[in-house]
Amino acid sequence: MTATKRAEHMSPGLLKVVQRAKRDPEGQLHSLAHHLNEDALKRAFRRLRKDAAVGVDGVTKEQYGEALERNVAKLHQRLKAKRYRHQPIRRVHIPKDKGQTRPIGISTIEDKMVQGALSELLEMLYEPAFKDGSYGFRPGRSAHNALGALDRALFRGEVSWVLEADIQSFFDSINRKMLMEMLRERIADKSLLRLIGKCLHVGILEGAEYSEPKEGTVQGSSLSPLLGNVYLHHVLDLWFERVVQPRLRGKAILIRYADDFVIGFEREDDARRVMKVIGRRFERYGLTLHPDKTRLLNFKRPPRGQLKGKGPVTFDFLGFTVFWQRSRKGHWTPGFKTRKARLRRAVMSIADWCRSHRHQSVKQQQAALARRIRGHDNYFGVNGNIRSLQLLRHYAKHAWWKWLSRRGAPKPMSWERFHDLLRDHPLPVARIRVRLWSA
Repeated sequence: MTATKRAEHMSPGLLKVVQRAKRDPEGQLHSLAHHLNEDALKRAFRRLRKDAAVGVDGVTKEQYGEALERNVAKLHQRLKAKRYRHQPIRRVHIPKDKGQTRPIGISTIEDKMVQGALSELLEMLYEPAFKDGSYGFRPGRSAHNALGALDRALFRGEVSWVLEADIQSFFDSINRKMLMEMLRERIADKSLLRLIGKCLHVGILEGAEYSEPKEGTVQGSSLSPLLGNVYLHHVLDLWFERVVQPRLRGKAILIRYADDFVIGFEREDDARRVMKVIGRRFERYGLTLHPDKTRLLNFKRPPRGQLKGKGPVTFDFLGFTVFWQRSRKGHWTPGFKTRKARLRRAVMSIADWCRSHRHQSVKQQQAALARRIRGHDNYFGVNGNIRSLQLLRHYAKHAWWKWLSRRGAPKPMSWERFHDLLRDHPLPVARIRVRLWSA
């Protein structure tokens, strides 16, 4: 939901806070905690998914909603009396590339409501202060907007050198004391700051083991993305605008989506100067740039005389590999294709699904596979990436045929018979869904 749409459901008092935040993007704001009222908590409840994962108390959204008015009133009273305590977070692990996993924290429904109400309020305070180069977890902005900004800068020739960066374990490394100091620059309400602190300093239950981390924010918390944006707003965005850019001789652009960012430079000397100091800048705030994944690239547009092939250098950003390619008219333009690791992950996910659901009806399988493929296309279906979309379908068809052939029939399904099946139950055709700037 955009900030404008949320404003339609806000109280006059909260709208005044929004207007004050816009008038003074860098000033301190007072008397805020009372806006976390019952209406704000109910809005946060409505934003939760129907199938939201349950926390340590085992209460589902449906169960909590059966007595919503009474439950919200009790929660609000505890917040007003400063008796609210965030329950421990249940930690689970989701798979990543190469057998690795990512830890995700699952809060109780009630704690998710508090996080959601806090996020709504903090978004209104910080949205006017955040910089144009920040795109992640902001209303009306998306990863495609960040990719479009990069595409535009490359196409116009404003970028010849690219600093590709990777922050190691960003959310686990946030210095909580420094984060609270940053928040105090904008928020003067001690009650609100105390509540944010309670959402930060929570225990984690992983199986039968209980721990209390001293640093970081919990991945999976709806509050973490916004707090991460606040942290990098101070660590990176403001530093780049106020300290770095005034000292450069050429143009430079910072494009950040949450903790993923690239910096583009017009001049090599500027790029090398920033590369030399950026690591130390991050270390001051407890963050570490991955030594193997942080690099400086000469990403100049290939010369006009090079008529064939692709540019010699590539880099990855937001799940895409960025490279130079020839357009149909013969001009060099930026290209965006699905990163190999992301395509492999999508293929493996579909294959695993086909294996575990092979005994469902063909109609059910086709509908579920179509949803998965369309979901993939909604993100990766950018102009110039049609081949990657077609590759996904190629492997999806093979996985579907493989596991349909193992359903216990007297003999495996032939490829010809499978093609007959596809005519009656087709998978979605590959289509471009999003057009970046240079399309």
